[in-house]
Amino acid sequence: MPTAEITRKGTLLSNFQTISSRIGAARAAAGANPAETSFIAVTKYAADADVIALVEAGAVTIAGENKVQDAKTKWANGALAPLRGKVTLHFIGHLQSNKAKAAVELFDWIDCIDSVKIAAELNRHAAALHRTVPVMIQLKLNDSPTQSGVALPEAGALLAELRGMKNLDARGYMGIAPANAPAEELKSVFADAKKIFDRDFPGPGNYLSLGMSGDYELAAAAGSNLPRIGSSLFA
Repeated sequence: MPTAEITRKGTLLSNFQTISSRIGAARAAAGANPAETSFIAVTKYAADADVIALVEAGAVTIAGENKVQDAKTKWANGALAPLRGKVTLHFIGHLQSNKAKAAVELFDWIDCIDSVKIAAELNRHAAALHRTVPVMIQLKLNDSPTQSGVALPEAGALLAELRGMKNLDARGYMGIAPANAPAEELKSVFADAKKIFDRDFPGPGNYLSLGMSGDYELAAAAGSNLPRIGSSLFA
């Protein structure tokens, strides 16, 4: 392996370890079990070689993409296709109804349910493939008009609808915090999401996916056990 590749792999593994350690420390400081937390490696902008290095090293086992066609190009037909069996692939973007079939065909998890309509489409296509798809409901945690998600007071009703769809397995909540918000606001937003997560998903094996590269430590401290991290990992 050329020296440059060895150096880059070392940097990536160091980034991975730093993120994992910080998440663990935040969880421990909050009185939670660090071992119950993982994170999604957001590979949207990552170089294929970087993703390959981390997956082959056994570091990254969960990846996330937010565009169906881009993910298909990379993970089904491109350089990352040979790794597909080693990675649990999550869809973390806004999903349109006309992409539901392709999403069910490609992704292991779909983390962005925000309406009964999209849930019904996913359930229909999953049934056709004889699959039960683990899903999360996306919470709307900010006031941005372009941000998808369901308002917190409405999340329970949507969850009840999902639990009536036999080919979807509701496993938690996902949310995107307000951009560039101060720490106290983030703590409040994350705490609100954690309350309804605890209410609706009290058992083990469920996920609260809050936090990205800029706020994952605050999210982990608040109870997130599946942050989504891209730029800090692939820096």
